[in-house]
Amino acid sequence: MAVRGQGARMQARFDTHAWPFAGQDIRTLLGTQAVARRDHPCLIWEPFTGETASWTYGALSDRIMRFAAGLHRRGIGAGDCVMVHLENCPESIVAWLGCAAAGAVAVTTNARSSADELRYFAAHCAARAAITQPKFAERLSLACPDLEWLAVTGTDAGEPAPAPPRSDRFEAIDADPAILPPRAHDPSAPLGVQFTSGTTARPKAVLWTHANALWGGRVSAAHEGLRAGDIHLITMPLFHTNAQAYSVLASLWAGATMVLQPRFSASRFWPVAVAHRCTWTSIVPFCTKALATLPVPQHHCFRKWGNAVSAPPEDALFGVTTMGWWGMTETITHGLVGLADHANPSFSMGRAAPEYEIRLLNDAGQTAVPGETGDLAIRGLRGLSIFAEYLNNAEATSAAFDTNGFLLTGDRAFTDTEGNFFGAVPDPVGLLRWRS
Repeated sequence: MAVRGQGARMQARFDTHAWPFAGQDIRTLLGTQAVARRDHPCLIWEPFTGETASWTYGALSDRIMRFAAGLHRRGIGAGDCVMVHLENCPESIVAWLGCAAAGAVAVTTNARSSADELRYFAAHCAARAAITQPKFAERLSLACPDLEWLAVTGTDAGEPAPAPPRSDRFEAIDADPAILPPRAHDPSAPLGVQFTSGTTARPKAVLWTHANALWGGRVSAAHEGLRAGDIHLITMPLFHTNAQAYSVLASLWAGATMVLQPRFSASRFWPVAVAHRCTWTSIVPFCTKALATLPVPQHHCFRKWGNAVSAPPEDALFGVTTMGWWGMTETITHGLVGLADHANPSFSMGRAAPEYEIRLLNDAGQTAVPGETGDLAIRGLRGLSIFAEYLNNAEATSAAFDTNGFLLTGDRAFTDTEGNFFGAVPDPVGLLRWRS
């Protein structure tokens, strides 16, 4: 398999920087929290149809490890790619982390992908099997005829659906974890693949290591000030970095509780948030605009939201404090981030995260001065704080970095005199004047 071969090459590059997570992988985090937080609520599922369901840390870890063993029983081994083509649902978290626990590589794909895109994803990663839901099963089966098997969930993200044959059910991927073969806890081993948007070319397969995932959990939780008592509402799609790192991994690292919904729904957002006393959520500007058209409950428990910009005007309406951030699939977590416990300038994306080096160059190739728009680049450690590589695309991987090792993001930004970053606008100096 391609991922197996590339994993061996990553090993030599990454070993000298493995010290933060030496001897660890995603099983370490799951196992630690399954003991320390065994009876604490970990995941609460709030479907649009049907009953609420919940799992403690102990129960969810057990299901993930049983899924990993079920994969092994079906012939999936270390380095094998498994497509996870699901909307938000508990099965998505179990499949993603269960693949990692088995040493396999979960290829999490956009639930809105076309048949052509699915065909490309499966071929590019040489996927051996796939997990999906009833309404996608026929499309995935026809688009990817080389898959060895396809397992289907019992519902469409909670919505009733025809049951698949017993042998093809997601629930059948279940076995005693004792059958899993011994495997070293290797932080440099491949964990998952997410595809870029592909607006100008074929999407690139961003490969994360186990160290990337552990980094995403640890650093995201620290940036967000996430605590064990927090209750994190998740409405963003689980196939993407935002939900994977900023929400799921951060919550697991902190020992917090996750409340999962099938997707963002303005009409369901507040009732679920209030019922579960949610304290944190990651959101995007579209969501805040939709929520602004609806009544806001008099009392809620949110203390913080994360969004593309800090302190938007809607904060006063919602009675929350929003911290801005910027990141991308390749950076694992936030490269720019607002301060969790201090005021942040309105509309700022935050400041340079202390774990990264940030560079902003103007059109002349010089360091941009405050108010001057420039190209944003970021530097970290490959396979730890920066993605490992674009799977099976050495040319794109090489082109993504300059000679000094900075990742060329393609994003434009400017700063104020205090080092706060803002997204590029036609008149950044005018915006700074307006703010002052």
